[in-house]
Amino acid sequence: MKFESARVASIKSSPSMAVSMAAKAMRAKGESVVDLSLGEPDFETPDHVVEAAVEAMRKGLTRYTAPDGLPELRQAIVAKFKRENGLDYAPDEISIGNGAKQILFNAFLGTLEPGDEVIVPAPYWVSYTDLVILHGGTAKIVQCGVEDAFKITPERLEAAITPRTRWFLFNSPSNPTGAIYTADELKALGAVLARHPRVAIMSDEIYEHIVCADVPFTSFAIACPDLKDRTLIINGVSKAYAMTGWRLGYAAGPKELTKVLNKLQSQSTTCPSSITQYAAAAALDGPQDFVTTAVAEYKARGALVARGFSAIPGLEVRAPEGAFYLFPKCSGYIGRTAPDGSRIANDTELASYLLKEGKVATVPGAAFGVEPYIRLSFATSRDNLSIAIERTADALAKLR
Repeated sequence: MKFESARVASIKSSPSMAVSMAAKAMRAKGESVVDLSLGEPDFETPDHVVEAAVEAMRKGLTRYTAPDGLPELRQAIVAKFKRENGLDYAPDEISIGNGAKQILFNAFLGTLEPGDEVIVPAPYWVSYTDLVILHGGTAKIVQCGVEDAFKITPERLEAAITPRTRWFLFNSPSNPTGAIYTADELKALGAVLARHPRVAIMSDEIYEHIVCADVPFTSFAIACPDLKDRTLIINGVSKAYAMTGWRLGYAAGPKELTKVLNKLQSQSTTCPSSITQYAAAAALDGPQDFVTTAVAEYKARGALVARGFSAIPGLEVRAPEGAFYLFPKCSGYIGRTAPDGSRIANDTELASYLLKEGKVATVPGAAFGVEPYIRLSFATSRDNLSIAIERTADALAKLR
């Protein structure tokens, strides 16, 4: 009996999760694998956040909440946008979900009609296009390689817009490239979008705190205030506060849109975990020392991997400006032959080779919509990163 629908059959499982699971399986067999596949902070969740969750449980605050979340958390999110971004939102302009991915899921489910187009600059986060397809939309990919600093230009954005365009979706700082759009670059994109009133903007800003260079983060809604009434800002606590497993994402946008998202929330998971919501409120309202310390470490790690991988012949490296990823172009190794006689035809095969031969788990650029690249996460210790650099260099040197 067949159970999978045609719509679900049209998408794939998360490639980064698949690589991570393969790396874990190798580790379970006793192999020493450095896993650079997942974008998951290796720090522990701050103590005061954990204590807030424990206190909530001890007080019996374990019931359903409203689909749009606890009033305390909505207010903490409103305060965060005002304090950190200079943005004014009302509590009814906030939606809270089980991770930022569910916010994306709800947004596409709630707004896309069959055939609607979503413009997505590539490289893009692995789930963007599949979520669009899953909800009947068409992902319109605009290629932006290392030669473009991994950013879409106003000209390419204009050329991509059609009467069917519903959303423009982008990520800054970027997963997988670490690129950050400057305020002027955002304003230039906004000038294009201002001419197309049917197009809404989805700005994924979940890595906003993790800035590794001299390029400051600017929220799209600050750069383009005239477009705020059709902009959905997506964020969450996973990356900044090392809370990936807690599953708490949030978004801010016009209340006509957040009402749709919250309606869908009421019919899916009902609400996010009450315990996680109390923890997230503590993260946003509490001391931010953890974020400062973690970002300083990410900067050091980013500099380490940029130096290390730049020194490997055949890799073209652009130092990350933010997030915790490096995205080297690896065209110099495509077409080469491995020691066992197999030919490396593409970046997927190169990533597989690095896992088997070098015991380093990376994700191929194909998963992010561009080739030939590999993505590696430097959200792990400097010792692990140094080992990964050495192993990668040794494995690549064996290709002929």
